[in-house]
Formats: sequence, structure tokens, C-alpha cells
Amino acid sequence: MDRRKFIKTGVLATAGLSLSAGSLFSSSCMGANNRIVLALVGCGGRGLGTIINCCKINSDVVIKTVCDVNKTKLAKAVSNVEKDLGYKPSATENMDEIFKDKDVDAVWVATPEHWHTLASIRAIQAGKDVYVEKNPTINIWEGRKLVEATYKYKRIVQVGFQNRSALYGFSAREYIRSGKLGKIVTVKCYNMLGGGKWSEAPETAVPGWLDWDKWLGPAPMRGFSPSIVDENGRGGWLSYWDYSGGGLADDASHVMDLARLVIGDPDHPKSVYGWGGNHVFGGTRETPEYQSIVYDFGDFTMSCDNAYATNYMTKTPNDIRMDKTKFPNWRNNSTRTEIYGTEGLMYLGRHGGGWQVLGKDNQIVAEDGGVFPDKEHQIDFIESLRSRKTPNGEVEQCHKSATLVHLGNIAYRTGNKQLLFDPATEKILNDKQANVLARGKYRKGYEIPEKV
Repeated sequence: MDRRKFIKTGVLATAGLSLSAGSLFSSSCMGANNRIVLALVGCGGRGLGTIINCCKINSDVVIKTVCDVNKTKLAKAVSNVEKDLGYKPSATENMDEIFKDKDVDAVWVATPEHWHTLASIRAIQAGKDVYVEKNPTINIWEGRKLVEATYKYKRIVQVGFQNRSALYGFSAREYIRSGKLGKIVTVKCYNMLGGGKWSEAPETAVPGWLDWDKWLGPAPMRGFSPSIVDENGRGGWLSYWDYSGGGLADDASHVMDLARLVIGDPDHPKSVYGWGGNHVFGGTRETPEYQSIVYDFGDFTMSCDNAYATNYMTKTPNDIRMDKTKFPNWRNNSTRTEIYGTEGLMYLGRHGGGWQVLGKDNQIVAEDGGVFPDKEHQIDFIESLRSRKTPNGEVEQCHKSATLVHLGNIAYRTGNKQLLFDPATEKILNDKQANVLARGKYRKGYEIPEKV
């Protein structure tokens, strides 16, 4: 009997999943036949698409439960899993039910960013492994708590920085290690996206399809605005500090994380200078339309320019992302990295696009194509669950990449200034308000404990 027929005949029930003896989700089946049972928290397009794909490309991986506080998305998730995988998962609006379920081996966290760390730590404390989408944290302090929890409870945590499973990222790192690029002088990261003037829609009554209190979770209570949460789409929560780190956390985090990987994963920077604002369109979004950041790593600098204002720049097209024989037009590529060495300049693509090195006279002296490594990252996660090896998106290094996001945003939010940072204590040395932002605040009932 093939796997798809087995799932259909062994576990389906019209009202949900049967947990009778010998069913697909027997709590003993992980040890008996290597089957892995997943649950999804956050049923937006990204989370739902990736967890379904993970089940398709890995053997004996199934979804038991889907969870969302948006009733419309929750129902869609149940329908899509049944359509794509051939069985109907159970559904809940309460993630704690998943954490208490002994049948669930790993939790896929794809909520808005302000829930990432709290949901992950609760899952870890319940004995679950975790796949958590980027940006894994919303402040520096909770990033350290996520690392501590991962190590204390000896869990596998894969962060959704997919480029850490990119073969072309590994080859770029080896090229730099070989010395062929020379000594690194500076690294320039770009996330130059389009945008326009943004204004918040007026507050309205909370719609019936949403549990607004649970959606807010650790964030402060406030009135509902359709600018924040959308019934069917992503919503505009990236425009608010309480729920995200803006575009720097959304796309630029991938660019900077890949840059860190290929140059050898340096420790935290010694300082950061950040500038930004809504000077282009003059909108009222909290996260800036444009920001420019410089990090001091001692013997080289890294910079990041992050924009919702450059409508002529383009991300790497999908046909190039999925074809390792093609490379982007680097000049107008919106999510590229430039690594300047004493012997050459490396252009590096995010989510595919590969890398090319230019020498004298604009000649290409080395290159390696690459594709979007979503599939490889999902395979690596499942392999890590089974073998207990360290996953590619290891939590400590991903925390350090996320810290670049937080430092850049804090420098902007404290007045476009330079902040001195102690890598050992993860404290900012010259600004009290900066450390308040680095620590964050949590609504009662949704706190992350000091001792995880």
C-alpha cells in the first residue's frame, strides 16, 4: 500500500483525525517507524505552503494539527492540507493544545514576528522541536532566551533563514576561505524594495473571524485596524514596531544572514550607526521607508540599505532563482550582497541567483550558480529531527544575524545615532533607552520568563 493510500484509509474521519490504536499519529510511532508528526502554528501563505511542501518532499512526515486565531485562514489550512496531502488535520485556535499533545514531535511556527519567540519557547519547554520562520525574534534579549531554551531542553530548532542550506552559499564561503578574494575590506547588503505613502486605516470593531486578544499576544492591547491584520492576506503588521522589525527583519534579514554565513559567521559587531525615516513619501508607518546602517566588525565594516522607496529595483526573478545556470542583473538587483576583497568583488544573490566574482577590467574570474534553497532547508530540518544533528539554521548563529536587525532598528529609533555594543553581554554601552528597546516589554500572561 502506498503512503498516500495508507494515510487516507488509516486516519481519516469526517470530523477530524482518529487516534485509535495503530493510527497514523500513535505516540509510539516515531520510535517504531521513524514517522515525524508536525503541527502548524500560524496558517498564513508562507507557513502553510512550506509545511505542506515539507511533507511532500520528505518521507513519513505528516501534519496532525493546524492552529490560527484567524478562523478564515484556519479553515483554509484544513482544506489545503486535505487537498494536497490526502488527509484532514485537526484544527485549533489555541496553540497550547498542540504543545500538550504528546503525538506532536515538532511545531512549525509561522506567526507574525512578535509571536515567534514566545511560541517557540513554549513548544521547546513542552519537549517539541521547532521550525521558526524569520525573523526569529523581535528584540535582542528574547533571542538570547531562545538560544538558552534550545540548549537547556536539548531541542532541534531550525530558523527559517533558508540560505543557510544553499549549496552556492557554501561554495561562496569556501572561495573566500581559500583567500582568492583577498582580505575582506567591506560588505554591502541591499534590500531595496518598492513602496508608497502609507497611512493607517481607522480603527473598527474586531471582526468575527479574528481573536484579536490572542493575535496581539505579548504586544500591548490596542484597537483593531484593518491596516494590521487582513482576513485573507498577510496584513500590514510589518509597519508596526510592536509586531515586527519592518523590512529590515522581513527581507533584509535574509541578505545579512547569508552575508554572515559566507564570510565565516563573525561574532556580533562592536558598534552600529543607523539612520532612517519617512523622508521619501512622508507616510505614517512606524518602521521607516528608508534606512541606512553601518556595522563595525573591527577589521571590516558591513552596511545595509533597506528601502520601501525604490520602485525601479527588482528581486531576482523566479526563473533565475530556480536555474543555477543564470545570474541576476546585479546593478538593479534589490536583494544583493557585495563583498569587497583586496583581490576581487563578489556579488551574491539571496534565495537563488548564485554568486560571481569580478576582477580587474570587469572580468568574471569565478562563479557558482544556485537555486532558492527552501527544499534543502526543509530536508535538513527533517534529517536533523531524525539524527539529532545540528541543523543548518542553527539558533545561535541565527540569533546573531537577527541581532543585526535589532541593532539597526534601535539605532534609528533612538535618534539616528551610533551605538556601542558589547558582544559578550549583548548590552548597548552608551544609551539607556537603547537597552530598554533591546529588552522589550510583554503583556501580562504572555511574558517570556527570565529563566527559561
